[in-house]
Amino acid sequence: MQYQDIEFQAKNGVATVIINRPEKRNAVRPLTYEELTHAMHRASDDPEIGVVVLTGAGDKAFCAGGDVSDQASRTPDVGRAHMRRLFALSSVMRMMDKPILAKIRGYCVGGGNEIHLFCDMSFAAEGAIFGQTGPRVGSIPIWGACQLLSRYVGERKAREMVFGCRQYTAQQALDMGLVNFVAKDQDLDALVDEWCQEILDKSPQSIRIAKLALNAGSDEEFYPSFFPTSALLAGIYGNEENMEGIRAFLEKRKPDFRRYRRKGL
Repeated sequence: MQYQDIEFQAKNGVATVIINRPEKRNAVRPLTYEELTHAMHRASDDPEIGVVVLTGAGDKAFCAGGDVSDQASRTPDVGRAHMRRLFALSSVMRMMDKPILAKIRGYCVGGGNEIHLFCDMSFAAEGAIFGQTGPRVGSIPIWGACQLLSRYVGERKAREMVFGCRQYTAQQALDMGLVNFVAKDQDLDALVDEWCQEILDKSPQSIRIAKLALNAGSDEEFYPSFFPTSALLAGIYGNEENMEGIRAFLEKRKPDFRRYRRKGL
């Protein structure tokens, strides 16, 4: 595969996967998901790779979520295909028998934060920003946030993040357990590399079994929830309320969702 939206680098046992759309704050579109899935399979299948680093190009964003301009033409049929695309990426990330480290600068929000949740460890620069955006744009973060977020930050905080769509600093993310480490921007690369080397020094078969064992409990929660809710989400793509969120984002205005709460509905 010739990548357009990402970069893949492999050196000395470390695979680095870079979401390379800085002009879009590394927002992801269907092609991006497909390329990320291919790159993750590539890293997983290479016996010389022991750890994967996932990051975004530039310093403005790790990933600002889904590319809303791409979502303006979605229909339920397109949505169902998209859900299968999401599942393919999250599955290879969860089933890969090597740790994935998220290296985060700038925005890590919406679908970008969900991609981050599928990583095994998380390293953030001091200026990183975290949050979910689904209900703000007429969507729902059923691809990870509604299942895994509470395991990191607790049930109450997860509901706050999903319902409120607020944004949180790197220090707040550290305090709530969403990330492992916060570093000064100039120190982030060295910190991530230090952890890569620590992991590479460990037994590969031990790391392999440990990752699968650590995922076992949350896998039991993620998969039974994702399949029915993904069908529900795909079914609302393109309806009036969903499009209000998308149009408002593209028009740079506040969406008017209050009109969809009417007596008797």
